[in-house]
Amino acid sequence: MKLDRITSNPQRMNGQPCIRNLRLTVHRVIELLATYPDREELRQKFPELEDEDIRQAQVFSSPRL
Repeated sequence: MKLDRITSNPQRMNGQPCIRNLRLTVHRVIELLATYPDREELRQKFPELEDEDIRQAQVFSSPRL
């Protein structure tokens, strides 16, 4: 699976994996999913976050076998 929305730049957010080069880390997206289980509320708070961003953050952070 291609994770084309996950970016990493040593000059941004200390090189942590981010969503589409935004200042929104994959780790933060996973935390937000726990805080806002209702996706509609999450979209209201973070309108720049798209469904595909969330899906790829979940795949990226899941354990790899």
